[in-house]
Amino acid sequence: MLGRELNINRHTLYGIFAIVLWSTTVALARSLSEQVGSLTAATAVFLCSGVFCLGWIFYSRGYFEKIRQQSRWYLVGCGGLFVFYMLCLFLAIGLAHNRYQVLEIGLVNYLWPTLTILFSLLILHKKAKLSLVPATISALLGIFFVTTQGSSISWDSFVRHVGSNLIAYPLALMAAISWALYSNLARRWTEPESGGAVELFIPVTGIVLLLLRLLRPEDSLWTVQAVMEVLLMSLATTIAYILWDIAMRKGDVVLVASFSYFTPFLSTLVSCLYLRIMGDVKLWLGCILIVLGSTMSWASVSDRSHR
Repeated sequence: MLGRELNINRHTLYGIFAIVLWSTTVALARSLSEQVGSLTAATAVFLCSGVFCLGWIFYSRGYFEKIRQQSRWYLVGCGGLFVFYMLCLFLAIGLAHNRYQVLEIGLVNYLWPTLTILFSLLILHKKAKLSLVPATISALLGIFFVTTQGSSISWDSFVRHVGSNLIAYPLALMAAISWALYSNLARRWTEPESGGAVELFIPVTGIVLLLLRLLRPEDSLWTVQAVMEVLLMSLATTIAYILWDIAMRKGDVVLVASFSYFTPFLSTLVSCLYLRIMGDVKLWLGCILIVLGSTMSWASVSDRSHR
């Protein structure tokens, strides 16, 4: 496609399926945060996911032997980035002033596909064509269009939106940067044949969030809906991050990261339906630009890499 051979193996498909699962994160996280609080929501989800992961670990044979073979850079570096990303994302979503701003916060977080492609040039030594420049601009312009929905398309409008919530937007940006770094460094610091440690990162994240939750109490109202959302998010989180970790180590990083440009569209669509909010024409125009940037960026970056 566009001069680049299409090579999709099962590990690459794992990454694509993880992206589909992630498209439900923003909607469920916001709904749950409104009921129990953002930090409480994140803690419940990752403690529950951690139980699922620990069950998987004890079911798997030789898991801890594989972990001992992993580099400390991967375990500490990627583990720290994983925890930091989850904390930033859930807090950013919970701190959004309203459900419309959740769409904008979510899309700032979804700068990570663009950043993953760009960071792969430095971290994985991939080669890029000049067409990567308009591809990146197209994706960023698409996010800009969606971010300014409901108002005029201008830099002042963008700055005004960001200035209306100086905590949530920077947190979402830090989340995007940390996950882009995680995705590339997981590839650099591990061998494709080795196992990942995301099954340990998830319960560790739950423990860290629990400690923070004990230090920062929140008013929580637990309902049947909240419990169901915790269970659903926990399952989706466990499956998605395990599959993504495999894809980053064994799949086509460029193809998976480029396909992840569809995540803003899928996430926004799910959020609009689940949270019962509407976007305007600029939202869908922005999604088209993001998809265009996806196709162009995939064609612009070579998969030749040197460890």
